[in-house]
Amino acid sequence: MHRFPFRPQLLLVLGLLLAASLHGNAQQRIVVDAAALDTPFPHFWEQMFGSGRAILSLRESYRDDLRAVKQVADFRYVRFHAILHDEVGVYNEDEHGNPIYNFSYVDQIYDGLLKNGVKPFVEISFMPKRLAFNPDALHLFWYKQNVSPPKDMGRWDDLMTHFAQHLVDRYGIDEVANWYFEVWNEPNIDFWNGIPREESYFDLYAHTARALKGVSPRLRVGGPATAAAAWVGDFLKYTAESHVPVDFVSTHGYADDTVENLFGTHEDIPMDERVCRAIAKVHGEIKASATPQLPLMWTEWNVQGMNESRDTTFVGPALANTVRQCDGTVDMLSFWTFSDVFEEGGPIAKPFGGEFGLRAKGGINKPSYYGYGLLHQLGDRRIANPAQNAIVTKAADGSLAIALWNLVDPDKKGSSESVDLELHGVATNARATIQRVDDEHGNVLKAYAAIGSPLDPTAAQVEQLNGATALPAPTEVHLEGGKLHLELMPNALVLIKVLAR
Repeated sequence: MHRFPFRPQLLLVLGLLLAASLHGNAQQRIVVDAAALDTPFPHFWEQMFGSGRAILSLRESYRDDLRAVKQVADFRYVRFHAILHDEVGVYNEDEHGNPIYNFSYVDQIYDGLLKNGVKPFVEISFMPKRLAFNPDALHLFWYKQNVSPPKDMGRWDDLMTHFAQHLVDRYGIDEVANWYFEVWNEPNIDFWNGIPREESYFDLYAHTARALKGVSPRLRVGGPATAAAAWVGDFLKYTAESHVPVDFVSTHGYADDTVENLFGTHEDIPMDERVCRAIAKVHGEIKASATPQLPLMWTEWNVQGMNESRDTTFVGPALANTVRQCDGTVDMLSFWTFSDVFEEGGPIAKPFGGEFGLRAKGGINKPSYYGYGLLHQLGDRRIANPAQNAIVTKAADGSLAIALWNLVDPDKKGSSESVDLELHGVATNARATIQRVDDEHGNVLKAYAAIGSPLDPTAAQVEQLNGATALPAPTEVHLEGGKLHLELMPNALVLIKVLAR
């Protein structure tokens, strides 16, 4: 999966990792050459976020969370379920059975996104009740979306045509051509009850893709939007043989998905490696298909969630480690979700129940929020380094931005690590800055416990918590003989900037 070729002559450039013992802590030495070969490093992990279902975006609290996360990640797209759910009111029928279309809430939903600087990654789901083959095919989620195929494919085609044409009429083709249209959500599991599942989904996909392209060939459509990296090979074989349009591949995979579900094997693959191993598998399936140029959009993922780890500092190092492994194999890696409030099981009862987002109930910034903020500051060029806990990047002005971490899985007890950075190609006394997220920086859990762990924190308490955990200004230091020593507590994520001048 690592895209950087090994060259013996760049051994010094690539650096050394040495393990020893110092004061009971792990000791590591990492060598970096600022003048080494660099390669493009697009910020694929922060281009898109997931977020519950469509109707939530009409809430001001949703938009507050969106704006807050955009401040630290500056994402470009947001994806959510259920734009066709009956609560959005898109489809109905009159007393004679004729279709009635109403895009009033759709307009408010997409207007709100665009006003806040993000574009829709349109997940086309779920089935309006009046259009469903089985109106009672309701999913177990709290908002009871219908997962039935349409009762009439011709009516589905008309809905897709009217939907797409309305968007083009309202926003203009130059705008909507920059969106993505993804057909359904996880049709290989209980979000789709067509029979047989794969064949019936492929038929839905073909009808949807052709209807959208009938409005404009510039609209971008893709799938199969499956859980656990499934169906991609079959999907691309079908679209090629049936001459069905496809502009991108999308699928999902989480760190705590089982190895059997992701790969169909019983291998011993650590959770910290599963997402990128699955991405590499799908990347290979695309390359082996009749359409090897298609981009890969991983439209849902998250780190492992045991022991409520998604509320803790674990997320930052786990995210950084995933970015390190997945670089070069995926075009967008969409974290599910930017906010804990997504209501699959109903309204969130309390902050910090191990939910998926970067912000807890009430708009409380979790450690993952600050972790994303650190990684956002990485440069757009990457310098290869063999360290398993480092990403070395370069900015346009020649400065270095280096992420370091000490990843400890939620079921393990880790220890602090000492890291010695040795830098070549910069002044031996170059100025540097250090920021960190760890148990003492950006970690709201202690502050939340200190105010009594309220189930429904007031606005004043949320402001107090976010103020207490906001990261301080970076610490300024100077290299000593081209070296910098750091101590990393368990699940610390550290960003070091070495200034060019």
